[in-house]
Amino acid sequence: MRIALLNWRDLTHPEGGGAERYAQTVCAGLARRGHDVTMFCAAHPGAAPVEEIDGYRIVRRGGRSTVYPAALRALLRSGRAHGAYDVVVDTQNGLPFWSPLVTSVPVVSLVHHVHREQWPVVFGPVMARVGWALESRVSPRVYRGHTYVTVSGRSRDELIGLGVRGEDIHVIHNGTDRPMALGVPRASSPTVVVLGRLVPHKRVELAIDALERLRHLVPGVELRIVGDGWWRHRIEEHAREVGLAGAVRFLGFVDEVTKHRELSRAWVALAPSAKEGWGLNVVEAASHGVPTVAHHGAGGLSESIVDGRTGVLVDDVEGMARETARLLHDGAARTVMGERAREHAALHSWQGAVESWERLLERVVARDLPLGAPVGQQREAATA
Repeated sequence: MRIALLNWRDLTHPEGGGAERYAQTVCAGLARRGHDVTMFCAAHPGAAPVEEIDGYRIVRRGGRSTVYPAALRALLRSGRAHGAYDVVVDTQNGLPFWSPLVTSVPVVSLVHHVHREQWPVVFGPVMARVGWALESRVSPRVYRGHTYVTVSGRSRDELIGLGVRGEDIHVIHNGTDRPMALGVPRASSPTVVVLGRLVPHKRVELAIDALERLRHLVPGVELRIVGDGWWRHRIEEHAREVGLAGAVRFLGFVDEVTKHRELSRAWVALAPSAKEGWGLNVVEAASHGVPTVAHHGAGGLSESIVDGRTGVLVDDVEGMARETARLLHDGAARTVMGERAREHAALHSWQGAVESWERLLERVVARDLPLGAPVGQQREAATA
């Protein structure tokens, strides 16, 4: 198949994160299976306009907001120059690319999660209302009758709540990379890690607030923040304001080896995000035997974490501080939960995710797509 994937960013972008890892891992996997794959995304300083990586092409056009029309123009030009695409995968990161308006080939809408909570966090009240109206009202109409893919049953339920037909939605989870065998032991002192982009809706400030509450219960505890983003200066300022500048370490954007080293050293991970489609940071920590504490009601985190077994879901900052302190003090409980987390993470492979995507796209291209299977069946397919 000749496959185009539209995505806001790629992993080399300073704000690239879990959604980009999902997109590029699927692109690479499909390319290895013999398909012609091109990913269209935003340009950024230092990145080539066109690049080939892992057997597929990346075409970078436009910026933060102009990527949408720029990517569509590049898609159409590519189709005219090199032959029409068989299918377009259109990633909706709050806003979709509106590709059904410009192409007649089958379109698959990839939605990691619904952004209801994020709009007012990132934008002012007027833009937040406009963005939410486009996501919740206009987009379901434009993509009506098209196939949807999302990464968790919770996100599927939210899409149904917006009027998307359940039979059109297929769940294909994130996979998990096999953890690097680095031989790095746990840190000798209590160490908590946060992994992710530093943007407002990730709410990393809440992890700092939790640390402020538990540091008197766990002497010597350190919070290590792995990741970067345009909100970093505000988070650093917050750490200074609560008197924790010396107990919080900002590591910034790191390479894969450093990331896995930090996860290997950690005792507990925190995921204070307002919403995640799945929670790749959770399963990456879990692959190193590290349980995660997160919030109830944060979308797919309630699936990437099995509450009380592979991690803990809490209601507020006080609960996050309390449960983190308990795990830091109780080494036996932490070890058992970490091993269960490792087993849970191992159920979700990237190979299974790519195979599920290939089967689905083949049916879409053949116009022979049956009604969506129940979520449980799709989950089994994604992790086979």
